[in-house]
Amino acid sequence: MANIENQKFIAFDISKKNYLSWVLDVKLHLSAKKLRHIIDEDNAVSNEERVTALIFLRHHIDDGLKYEYVTVENPLELWQNLNDRFEYLKAVVLPKVLNDWSHHTISRFQNSFGI
Repeated sequence: MANIENQKFIAFDISKKNYLSWVLDVKLHLSAKKLRHIIDEDNAVSNEERVTALIFLRHHIDDGLKYEYVTVENPLELWQNLNDRFEYLKAVVLPKVLNDWSHHTISRFQNSFGI
């Protein structure tokens, strides 16, 4: 098994700026490691899977968050706690990103066709 403790992407910053990309990165990496089910549903998982996922999650969050959730020993619980706390960012950030993207795309389209 690859060394899952190496940081594979930027940790979730307590400033919250990278929450959406962090969520996607975590899901992709856990999927690649065949551990995604640990954060998707509460089911029977081996202790090794649980510990591996917990180490991975804790390694990819800001030290301040790591210390806040130091007593959480279940990766599903940690994932849900972070999601409950920061889920609102999807409603705040995503519409802005989509709006910026659509303006940029329309502008490129207009420039391409001389409109």
